[in-house]
This record gives sequence, structure tokens and C-alpha cells, in this order.
Amino acid sequence: MSNKTSWVIDPTHSEILFKVKHLMITNVKGEFRKFEASVQSIGDDFSKASVNVKIDASSVFTNNNDRDNHLRSADFFDVENHAELSFEGTSFTKLDDENYQLKGLLTIKGISKEVSLDVEFGGINKDPWGNQKAGFSLSGKINRKDWGLNWNAALETGGVLVSDEVKINAEVQFVKQA
Repeated sequence: MSNKTSWVIDPTHSEILFKVKHLMITNVKGEFRKFEASVQSIGDDFSKASVNVKIDASSVFTNNNDRDNHLRSADFFDVENHAELSFEGTSFTKLDDENYQLKGLLTIKGISKEVSLDVEFGGINKDPWGNQKAGFSLSGKINRKDWGLNWNAALETGGVLVSDEVKINAEVQFVKQA
């Protein structure tokens, strides 16, 4: 049996993004700017790999200070009491050469719920300094109310200010550890 291989996130070549419908007509994009992630694989085989992610909740950025501060407040992430969001993979299933399904527990504000993400494996390559890199694109959807992120405002015309559905997208590169 092959030894486990550790991979750690390359934050300079990785991003975790989200989109939420605003006023029911456009999407507002945001990102988390500080996060750590690691993957344990068997050699270069990622089927059944273990995945762990920790996100600094206060690093939320939507290009609007007032909105970012509101997201950090008790209405949303409550960063004073819950400094971190986390994801712990429970299964990483290979569907074909490029596609996987990642399931795991997403914890926000102390509430853990299972989520499922589609993962596209970009491949493995060496950077100019000889580091082995593995690239992945992830996508999925969650309902923010499942984690107690309930704040909203009704609109005069009907509907709500912020949708419950949140789209998650991530582009990540991992560096193989010696």
C-alpha cells in the first residue's frame, strides 16, 4: 500500500468565492481572503482523499465596507463568537478522469451540515521552481438559512433583498509536500 501524500494550499494561486442574488435581479460576489486547506492522498491518486479547510470569517470581502461589516456581525457570520468557518471532507469520489464529488461537513457559526460540491481536477504539473502542484475547480450551492444566516429585508415590490441560495466557487492549487 502506498504512503499518504500531503498537499497544502497555495494561497497565492487559490480563491474561495461566493455569489448571492441581491434585489432578486443581480448577483453580488464576495470572497474569503484568508484560508488554509490540506489534502491527504495516496500518492497522486485523489480518489478517497481527505480534505480539510479552515476559513477566517473576518476575511470576508465584497468590495463594500458597510456590507463586509454587516456580514461580520451577528446577523451573518458573527466573527466575534465564531472566528472560523470550516469544511471537513467525508468522501471524495472519483466520477471519471476529471470529475469528482466532494461531500463533507461545512461548519458556520457552530452549525455543521453536510454539503456536496462538484470538483473538476485540472491535473498535476511542476512549477518553474520544481514544486509539484495539483489544481481543482469546485462549485456548489448551499442554503444560508441552514446555518442560521437568516437576516433579510422584504422588498416593497415583493420578494426579498438577499436570496437564501448561495453559490460557491473555488479555484485552488495545492503544493505536494516532500
